[in-house]
Amino acid sequence: QVQLVESGGGSVQAGGSLRLSCAASGSTYSINTMAWYRQAPGKQRELVAGVSTGGSRNYADSVKGRFTISRDNAKNTVWLQMNSLKPEDTAVYYCYVATSYGSVRWGQGTQVTVSS
Repeated sequence: QVQLVESGGGSVQAGGSLRLSCAASGSTYSINTMAWYRQAPGKQRELVAGVSTGGSRNYADSVKGRFTISRDNAKNTVWLQMNSLKPEDTAVYYCYVATSYGSVRWGQGTQVTVSS
């Protein structure tokens, strides 16, 4: 089993920055993809950014050029650096991990609020 602990959410004004962290523990040898999703009120959960074990990254079009996902395999940690934040980035952000066994794990979620 993999456990995830997130940190770094908060409130910021438009144009500001936040950095989210997600630390994995447990059966971390089985981790493949690490990613961040978000869910705004009344909307479906959506992929924000993902990174493979080898470092390949993908981003939602809405965050390209503003957000950066990074990963340290030795520390079993993934970060999401969010710059130039917009009110529409307001959501609960969830860390996501997919394992080599085909299972997925979700973090507890962290609130990000961007005011105009």
